Amino acid sequence: MADRPEAATIAGRLGLKAEVVADIRQVFAEINADADPVERGKRTLLLTANRGAWLRQCPGTRYYTCCNYQILHVGTFCTMDCAYCILQAYFHPPVLQYFLNREEMVLELDRRLAQPEIARIGTGEFTDSLIWEPCTDLNPWLVERFAAQRHCILELKTKTVAVDRLLALDHRRKTIMAWSLNTPRVIATDERRTASLDARLAAAARCVAAGFPVAFHFDPMVIYDGCQEEYRRTIQRLFEKIPADQIVWISLGTFRFMPDLKEMVEARFPRSTIVYGEFVRGLDDKMRYFKPLRISLYRDVVDWIRRYAPAVCLYFCMESEEVWERVFGFSPSAKGGLPAMLDTAAKFHCDLAPEVRWQVQSTEATGC
Repeated sequence: MADRPEAATIAGRLGLKAEVVADIRQVFAEINADADPVERGKRTLLLTANRGAWLRQCPGTRYYTCCNYQILHVGTFCTMDCAYCILQAYFHPPVLQYFLNREEMVLELDRRLAQPEIARIGTGEFTDSLIWEPCTDLNPWLVERFAAQRHCILELKTKTVAVDRLLALDHRRKTIMAWSLNTPRVIATDERRTASLDARLAAAARCVAAGFPVAFHFDPMVIYDGCQEEYRRTIQRLFEKIPADQIVWISLGTFRFMPDLKEMVEARFPRSTIVYGEFVRGLDDKMRYFKPLRISLYRDVVDWIRRYAPAVCLYFCMESEEVWERVFGFSPSAKGGLPAMLDTAAKFHCDLAPEVRWQVQSTEATGC
């Protein structure tokens, strides 16, 4: 990979000197030997090749409703540092990687874009979508690639404000700019090196002004004393900045984690209290808030969002049909499944299938 022109470009933009590594295991060994492998992995950029699939299904679980999101696997890990981040326990070792063999990505992506079926594709599952903005031309290239077709949408999900280079692109509303949102308290204590809530909303407003559709993800919501009022104010600030009719969807999910993550959070975030709530082991072996607590917070948040945006597509990330029924009054299966619900929202907002606009506009505001 050292002879790739993009390797020199990235090193130059970052002001770093690239070091050629004969064996990738050497990098992994050095990171694992560090006192804080997670932090070391965030400060080590490995430019390498993706030797697996570029398009992957979201790693959901059969016990909870999944949206069938497709991941475009452009890299791994993140420069930001969130206490709850599953990636610090998911990758072994955790290391910031960016894949340079783009010609292979182009072939796989183009094969998918040539198919007539709708697909929701994003880069923000194994990494943050916009951390690569300062050093690569990946996102401008992707925005223009998706703009040239009408079957699929690209979702760029972030906690940054790195939107400057994207605003002038001819995106044709095939790219959804998306932000993870949380209360200012959670951002301050558990989302190190991320943009503030106001900064994220200001960046989203700039994207709306440039014609982009937007989306928001309240995930993971954290339950603590006073959280309901703080989430209410966060939602109020969201709709003070963003017109409801420009939001494609809003997802909701509460904090859940693999048991092994607790020890890591305690060591790396000594001031954090997120792992000390009322948790039980879920069907997927992750620790989840006691179900009545989740349902109570969900009902409040859904009510507040509906006051501002009665028709916006609202959905749960990785929740059971029972929780759907008790909060929304229906299960996704009653509406053709969660993927179909999200596809309908994408059709309407992203001009994928203009002939269904009347059907979408006439749908009752009971979810998507």
